[in-house]
Amino acid sequence: VMDLKWWLHFSFLSLLSAVSFGEVRYVLPEEMQRSSVIGNVARDLGLEVKELDARRARVVAEGTSQLCELDTASGNLLISQRIDREELCAQATACILQYQLLLEQPLRAFSIVLDITDINDNSPVFPTGEIKLDLVESTVLGRRFPLESAHDPDFGTNSVREYTLSQNDNFALEMGNQMNGNAYPELVLKKALDREAQVEHVLKINGIDGGNPARSGTASILIRVLDANDNVPVFSQRVFKASVPENSAIGTVITTLQATDLDEGVYGEITYFFSHLSDKLGGVIEIDPLSGEVRVSGVIDYEEASSHDLDVQAKDGGGQASHCKLIIDVIDVNDNKPVIEIKSASSNVAEDSKPGTMVALINIYDMDTGSSGRVTCTISKNVPFKLVSEVKNYYMLVTDGILDREVQPEYNLTVTATDAGSPPLTSVKVIPIVISDINDNPPTFMQSEYNANILENQPVGTFVIKVKAEDVDDGSNAKIQYQISKDTNSEVSSFLSINSDTGEVFTSRLFDYEQSVYFQIKVTARDGGGPSLSTTCIINVFIKDQNDNAPVVLYPVQSSGYIAEDMVPAEAPRGYLVTKVVAVDADSGHNAWLSYRIIKATRPNVFMVDLHTGEIRTTRTFIEDDEPKHTIVVLVTDNGLESLSATATVSIMLGDGLPVLSELLEFADESQESDNLTLYLIIALSTVSSMFILLISGVFYFKLCRRGYVYRSTTASLPVFPTTYCPSSFADFSRCGTLLNDERYDSFMTTGSWRGDFRFASNTDTDTLKKRSAAYQKNTLRRLSADRATLKVRAGAPHPCYPSIACNVIMTDTFYELIWLCDLQVSLKNTFLYPGSSFLLPSSSPPCSAQPIILAIFVT
Repeated sequence: VMDLKWWLHFSFLSLLSAVSFGEVRYVLPEEMQRSSVIGNVARDLGLEVKELDARRARVVAEGTSQLCELDTASGNLLISQRIDREELCAQATACILQYQLLLEQPLRAFSIVLDITDINDNSPVFPTGEIKLDLVESTVLGRRFPLESAHDPDFGTNSVREYTLSQNDNFALEMGNQMNGNAYPELVLKKALDREAQVEHVLKINGIDGGNPARSGTASILIRVLDANDNVPVFSQRVFKASVPENSAIGTVITTLQATDLDEGVYGEITYFFSHLSDKLGGVIEIDPLSGEVRVSGVIDYEEASSHDLDVQAKDGGGQASHCKLIIDVIDVNDNKPVIEIKSASSNVAEDSKPGTMVALINIYDMDTGSSGRVTCTISKNVPFKLVSEVKNYYMLVTDGILDREVQPEYNLTVTATDAGSPPLTSVKVIPIVISDINDNPPTFMQSEYNANILENQPVGTFVIKVKAEDVDDGSNAKIQYQISKDTNSEVSSFLSINSDTGEVFTSRLFDYEQSVYFQIKVTARDGGGPSLSTTCIINVFIKDQNDNAPVVLYPVQSSGYIAEDMVPAEAPRGYLVTKVVAVDADSGHNAWLSYRIIKATRPNVFMVDLHTGEIRTTRTFIEDDEPKHTIVVLVTDNGLESLSATATVSIMLGDGLPVLSELLEFADESQESDNLTLYLIIALSTVSSMFILLISGVFYFKLCRRGYVYRSTTASLPVFPTTYCPSSFADFSRCGTLLNDERYDSFMTTGSWRGDFRFASNTDTDTLKKRSAAYQKNTLRRLSADRATLKVRAGAPHPCYPSIACNVIMTDTFYELIWLCDLQVSLKNTFLYPGSSFLLPSSSPPCSAQPIILAIFVT
């Protein structure tokens, strides 16, 4: 019934709570049950209940224990722990508890004030259960004897209001008042004592509070009747005041109380003691019972109590006593460091957080008062953070600049709070802040461009190269996946595969140097962020040649059932050029260097073949016993590590009456030139080995950007290779068959003079050719046919790598490889050609049994 009444009282008072300037005040009784509703702060502060959770609303205490909590689902403020007013505020007139309701995003604070009212939950208690008085029988009537008051921890009307005395004939109970207005009981003698009639009197005194219902406490009064003790101790003043600094050393004398008694002997001996002293204060202050010195006996703290009111009693040896009031003021000193409490903190802050983003909420206060309680707060310098205070004693730690995890992944911010006391006291707290990563950095390759070399004919899955990219981001944002870029040509992209995790590149097909010497792919490295970022690198892949192609004999044409016959004058001297074995090798470099030797002949030692040029010459003059027809088998071998070979069968007929051309009689000179060239080759090879890096650059240049100047003659003695004689896997410069594009092959000079099948020459060589051509035309071509034919130029599509080049196509008359000369003379000057252009003979060209096509390429 009592709890119900108090609850109704509390409800009525709660309705009177007012909200002003962001503060709500609730009046509530102590000792409410846990989870009891104090009030609905959401309604009283005009807040929406749904925003309490969203804004992380919570109630925090300022230096006191957390006695209430917020139910964010309903907006009610609930009791979370037992509230005992006597424990919290003792006998203070008002018992106020201060809390803050904090909301984030944006930060806002509301003050919640709890005014704790007292209920009558404590009964009056006397300091001792038995009060002893020694009175002489001569004590005059009306004499007053102060008694120790009963103590009730309750406040106001719930404290002690009256005393009652048990029924007796000699004593009555009256109330006396102290200087501060506190009442205390006094025993008044109403009837004379007679020791001989009654030695002891036992009375009961009751202390009754003003609660409803009232509570009471009882003590016994034991009065012994003695012989006369005429005087009582008398204090020099009714109220003593003293002060002591807090934290004074134990034993410090606060003040000395003095009382006098005119009696002598035992009746004049005075002892001092406190009438009532709480357990807490009993360990802080003590009084010497003989001297009356009041001393510090424990830790005295201003923050616990700024003053102490004490009742002191002086009693003589006869049992008579008097009372005084001792008021001790505690002087505050700066003995409390500022308190730094982190009310809310984000362990991780995104590096893309905008300036002003709240990182932590800090509550800073000082238990001292005055200037000692004023606190200033600072943080570390040169950091992208600052403190903002919008609510008293509360600071928001917010971002104040651009955060970059890759530059500074974490901060240890030092928060320093300093009070204004003398000397000032400082507290320090370190707040660790980790910057969380966002995907703001794309992967970066170690190289923007890679070069890789692959031997042709390597099996599928052969390792090519490993690309590596790094990402300075963290976690999944730094996890890199590799793939062939979509920008790569769809056909080329299928040539290679890549391990998406390691960046290792492998072949996905077989490569043929004769089909492709170079291609380019792009590799994309993509991180695992959202959205992901990527970067691309280029891989230049160069196919390296292997000796996988055997030489192919172009002349004499080797066809089943027919071998072209070459004619040689029967009067040909030693060293006379008979014919030439023309062979090609689709391989490159050393693998395409060909050597020739005779492995079978109708008659030995009649003909010889040049090791490097394939020229067949006579080794002696012919005699009558020599057969009119000779068959020679020439073995053509390439220069590969495991050399491949082919054979050419040459049929030679001796012809009577054929003229002997002096131009073909250069055996000795040629031999000497061959020897000299061999020496030159040795020197060149030595030079090449010391210029390896330059050679690589040169090869790259000539493979991709080679320009040529084409010289073509039809007056030499080499035969034209008809379309039907071309092997199925080759094509010549006339586009008669299926030879691969000429830019895929390296051309090599023979070891003869300037009269090579394929030769790159300078402008000086062109002039020399012109001069020799002119001399031959004067002396020899007068007897040749005047018929002429023109060459038509069919230009191919412009090559993406080669610019157009100016070419001079000039007739030469100094070729001596074959003895037959064609009746065809062609001259084509200053014609723009592209690599791969074709020369087509018109159908009206006169037939010629032997029409060799010799190309000389001059760069202009």
